[in-house]
Parts: sequence; C-alpha cells; structure tokens
Amino acid sequence: MSALDVLRRVFGYDEFRGSQQEIIEHVIGGGDALVLMPTGAGKSLCYQIPALVRPGTAVVISPLIALMQNQVDALRELGVRAGFINSTLDPDERRVVEAEFAAGELDLLYLAPERLAGQGTLRMLERGRIALFAIDEAHCVSQWGHDFRPDYLGLSMLHERWPDVPRIALTATATTATHQEIATRLGLTEARHFVSSFDRPNIQYRIVAKQDPRRQLLEFLRGEHRGEAGIVYCLSRNSVEKIAEFLKDNGIPALPYHAGLDDRIRAGNQSRFLREDGLVMVATIAFGMGIDKPDVRFVAHLDLPKSIEGYYQETGRAGRDGEPSVAWLAYGLQDVVQQRKMIDTSEGDAAHRRNLSQHLDAMLALCETVECRRARLLAYFGQELGKSCDNCDTCLAPPESWDGTIAAQKLLSTVYRLHRERNQKFGAGQCIDILLGKKTDKVVQWHHDELTVFGVGADLREAEWRAVIRQLLAQGLLAVEGDYGTLVLTDGSAEVLGRRRPVMLRREPERPVSVAKTAKTARQREAAELPAEVAPVFEHLRAWRAATAKEQGVPAYVIFHDATLRQIAAERPESLEALATVSGVGESKLAKFGSQILSALAEVS
Repeated sequence: MSALDVLRRVFGYDEFRGSQQEIIEHVIGGGDALVLMPTGAGKSLCYQIPALVRPGTAVVISPLIALMQNQVDALRELGVRAGFINSTLDPDERRVVEAEFAAGELDLLYLAPERLAGQGTLRMLERGRIALFAIDEAHCVSQWGHDFRPDYLGLSMLHERWPDVPRIALTATATTATHQEIATRLGLTEARHFVSSFDRPNIQYRIVAKQDPRRQLLEFLRGEHRGEAGIVYCLSRNSVEKIAEFLKDNGIPALPYHAGLDDRIRAGNQSRFLREDGLVMVATIAFGMGIDKPDVRFVAHLDLPKSIEGYYQETGRAGRDGEPSVAWLAYGLQDVVQQRKMIDTSEGDAAHRRNLSQHLDAMLALCETVECRRARLLAYFGQELGKSCDNCDTCLAPPESWDGTIAAQKLLSTVYRLHRERNQKFGAGQCIDILLGKKTDKVVQWHHDELTVFGVGADLREAEWRAVIRQLLAQGLLAVEGDYGTLVLTDGSAEVLGRRRPVMLRREPERPVSVAKTAKTARQREAAELPAEVAPVFEHLRAWRAATAKEQGVPAYVIFHDATLRQIAAERPESLEALATVSGVGESKLAKFGSQILSALAEVS
C-alpha cells in the first residue's frame, strides 16, 4: 500500500500538506530525517504513515508519558495497532505489549526515553523487527534548551545498534543553534533536514502591560473566550493554585496542573482537560508538551517566559485545528526583575548564565518591540516574514515610539545619586516616589526629599515610570541585584548620562488591543459561518460525538474533529459511500461510526 493510500484509507484525507509527502517518502525509502515543523502542521503523520508502509514496528521515543495513552487510543480508533511501554503499566500489562511487539502484532510502539537506558528494553527490541525509530520532541536533546531531558543524550546509540533502521527526529521549535545541536547529538548530521515555516497565521499574538493581572485575565476570558478551552501559564506552583481557585470562584471552570500535585490528581486533571469541552488548565510549564487537543482557543501567560523558544512552544498549543486563536501575555516590571534575579542566582557557570541572559534579552525585545511581533518571533528562528502580519497587537494598534532620553537620564541620575551620594541602593518603587516628589514615610525617613532629583519626574505618571524602568532593564541600561531587586547602573548607563546615547522607548496604546466588545467565541463564529439550516445539524452531530466519546472513554476529537463534522453537516451524505468522501473519515471510522452518523443525520432531516 502506498503512502497516499494509507493517508486516504486510514486517516481519511485526500492529499498531503506542505512537505509531508516528501518527508514520508524519504523515510519509507530508508533515509534518516530531521524535521522542523510547527505545531498543528501534521508532524505525527511523517512517522505514522511510514510505520504502516514499512515492514515491522515503528518505535516512537516520546517524553510524554501522560499522553501516550491518548495517542495510542487515537491510533486504535483508526484501526492502527499501537501500544506503549512506560511506568504507568503494571508488569503483566508490559509483558502483553512486549509479546505483541515480538510477534509483529504492533504497527507503532511508544517508549519513554528512559526505558532505553535499561538492557531489558534493548533486548526486547532485538526480538522484533523495527520499521523505523521516531524521536519526537527532539529539541529535548538540547542542553541549553527549555525542555532538556538528559535521557535524550543517549539516543545516538540507536543508529550504532541498529545502523540499517531509518530514524526521523521531529520538533516544533528550534533556533539555528538548537537545530545544529539536535543534529550533532542525535548523529543526524548526514540526515536530510526538512525545515518548514514556523509561522502560525491563525494565532494572534498580544502582549499587554501588567496592571492588575487577575482582573486583566478575567476580562480576557469573559470577553473573548467564555466557555472555550485554554491554557493559563504561571511561573510557580503557588500561583497556579491561586489562579485556578480565582477563576473557579468567578464562574470559569479551571483545573490546576503542576509537578507538586499528586500523580493521580495531575493525570486526572489532564485527562479531563483533553476529554471535556470548555475547561481552562492553569499550569506551570510542566504541562503541555505534545498536547494534541485541537480546539485550544487561547494560551495566556501571567508570567514572562524565560525564552522565545519556550514561549513559541507554549503558545503553539493553541489553534492546532487552524481556527483563530490568541496568545495573550501580561508582562510587567516585576517580571524583568524576577527573571534577572533568577539568572544571577542560578546554578551553573558564567557561560550558562550568559546563555540564560541572551534568551531573556530576546524575550524582552519581543515584548518591547514597536514592530510586528510575528516578524520578530519568526526572525528569532531565522525566518523572514517580509511584511506585517496584521494579526498581532502591534499591527492592529501600532504603539508609539518616543524619545525617552531625558526620562532615562532622570531615572539613572536618581540611582546614581542614591548610590554615590548616600551609599544606598533601592528598588524601583522608591526611585519612582523620589522622581514624582512623593513625601512618603520612607522618603522622609531617608531624607530623599533633599536630593536634587526629588520631584523632577512629575511630568510622567507612576505607570509610565515603571514602563521606563522596565525598558531600561530590557535594553541593559539598568540592572537589578540582590534579593530585594535593587537598581544599579551598568556600563551602558554612563553613555546615556553622558549624552552619548539616545534612548527610544515604547509608549503603550491608551487602549490595549482588545476585541472583547465585538468578539465572538469559536462556537459563535462557527454558528455564524454555517448556513441557518446547517447549524442545528452540526450541533446534533456534536452531541452524538460527545456521547460516543464519553461511552468509549476518549476525547471527543479522537472520534472526529469539528472540521469533519462541519463538512458532514453541510453535505448531508445519505450513504456510506458518500460519507467516505468526507475529509477525516477513513475506513476504520467509516466502519465503526458510519451507520451511527447516518442515523444521527436522519434524526434531524
């Protein structure tokens, strides 16, 4: 059976997307491949189809233990013989899967990378016939990366032990440096490299100045995403718990997820998020890699991500179905202070801290840019957009750029005088009070109202001064140190104070980009786009799908995606032959659900 036959008969699609066919045929022919492809572009088909064409079993290395069950369930719904071995199986269950593999009764076998460190797993693999090795989330091999997994460093031995078995490594995020590191560490320098565009045009990128982040988040969810699935990322476990409770108290169904939760609670929350509609997952970055839920309508960050790679990976979990989605980030001065402090106190040598600083600098540049955010994001991955995207906040409501040289000199002079004249160091709050001429108890206590800079900054509001400090930190013209985040000058400060360097700053729009007043949820947009006579049919099919998914204990999207149901509702096929022509209806699903769908359609005819 050819690759195209498999695509049509098993997966129910008529044609490949992008570079899928080229990659698939290369691997079927026995070639090694390194694939960089954005989330939602169909990476999994690049190894699943070769697995069904080549003789033997494809062994898929994946760090996503909690998701293997869902991935296997989805494949089994398609009639694919799939299994997994990880720490969630008891010894009897593991022996059954091992026997199936040895007997050639599996098309795909998913393994956690740490399993390959044991001789027992290697001996088991030698008893069967291996079609290919697929190394998913390949960026986990990067020691400088945001998702580093030490067990990935040993995966180069696969080629040494099975030199004739093709390998395909896949990731949705990699800079040029990470790309090269993956190739080197996995022994794929001679492999064929396939690099797709990183652009996700359906995702709208928005970064707002952090004021009252809980209120801002609540307004965002209520105004634009009521009843929709999404992910809210927080930096700490404590924040995750508090934000989840806050959302629940305000009528938004939310679940917490972090590494400190009991394993059963964490797995249960993830399972609910995947299976139920309209849930919001509040999580640390421990959650999400490889999440295959197609209808995540938003990803919100309440804390600044540590790198653009991490931000891109996390925001990429929105809109896998290609429908409009939003990546929303609330970002403020304290985020910069906190991240700088974490870098200064991090373990590792100077080179490690320098690398962390470079990652943070790039993230800050994305937050502070007055240019198209998507263009800046793609440029980080070595891709040129060539135009404005018209789907990010800076394109939809362009911010002003203003000459902040004098404001910067006033702020830096305040830090200088505190340090040089008083031998003191203070944080942002005290410096701003001095500039605004506020005679607070602390200002009076330290006689800071006697400084020559007292009151010289009354031309700006407190929020504007916080933005000035934030941007000076981002540009390296100011720094923080110590446990209390005190402000100190840098080498660049002298250039500004000496009038040798101008400082251009970003002024936030008076009204941040928001479509809350006119926004419709994805369900409302779908209903509006469907003809009046089709909408009730679509909703009836969704209800049938929800009941079927609940009965089988799988996520609704494993039965059919919304796009497939919309096409069925619009075309109203009256026979199994007609239903088979719908995109996403393969042979297995036609056999399992075809008669049920025709009956459901008859009920609303």
